[in-house]
Formats: sequence, C-alpha cells, structure tokens
Amino acid sequence: MDRVAKAVELFKSGYNCSQAVVGAYCDAFGMDFDTAMKASEGFGGGMGRMRLTCGAVSGMAMLAGLKYSKAKAGDTETRTLVYKAVQEMGKEFESMNGSVICGDLLGINKPKDNGAKPTPRTEEFYKKRPCAGCVEDCAALVEKYLMNE
Repeated sequence: MDRVAKAVELFKSGYNCSQAVVGAYCDAFGMDFDTAMKASEGFGGGMGRMRLTCGAVSGMAMLAGLKYSKAKAGDTETRTLVYKAVQEMGKEFESMNGSVICGDLLGINKPKDNGAKPTPRTEEFYKKRPCAGCVEDCAALVEKYLMNE
C-alpha cells in the first residue's frame, strides 16, 4: 500500500486527521508509530477539536520538522528549511481546498464549544466531512515536498 493510501486508511480506521498523516510517514523520518500517534493526537480536529489549523496540515508541519530540523536551539538554518516547507505545503493545500482552517473546511464559520468528545465515526460522518480528502491531499503533498528529495 502506498503511503497516501495508508494515510487515508489510518483515518478511516479511527485515527484522527493529524495522526493519519503522521502515521503514514513517521518511519520514513525516524519516529516509531506509537510515539507518532501520541505526539500528533492533540492536533486532530483543528487542535483538540477547536477547529483551528487543520490537523492534517499540522501533521505535514510535524513531518517537515522531523525531516529538516537538527533539534538545536537557535538553529535558524534548519528552522528556515522547516518553515519554507510548511509554507509551501500549506499554500498548496489552501489553493486545493480554499483554507487551512478546520472550521472553514467543515463549514463552521467560527469556533464553537464542540466539547472535547470526538464525533463518532459513522457512514454519515464520512459523507458530510471533507476530512478523508484533506488527509489524502496532505499525504500527497508530503510525497511531493518531503519524500522526493
């Protein structure tokens, strides 16, 4: 299974949008799957279901850091590489989807108190939400910007 399909499958199996993107690529960037799932879980639903930056987009940003960062304080050289990759991927995602904001993608005009409990994954959930497509788009962008170098 290619990694784009793996990301979509992870999402459809119950992982959130951020986990799905990070989980499909974590091994390629030196992170084990369990740690990746733990580290990326809070980014789902637009940061803990606050409907801010799309979790799949946040997952791309995490992967850019794993690829380019040397994890050294004050290292503006690698930070520049990370930020550039995040901005390029984010811009392309926005051109594909109209926004990088979860609430915009879901058609929620302003963040509301959705509570902390995730929406149950039903057939209706997948019909109403663009999330699987956003995961697919982000995984394809990871392929384009981070895997082909």
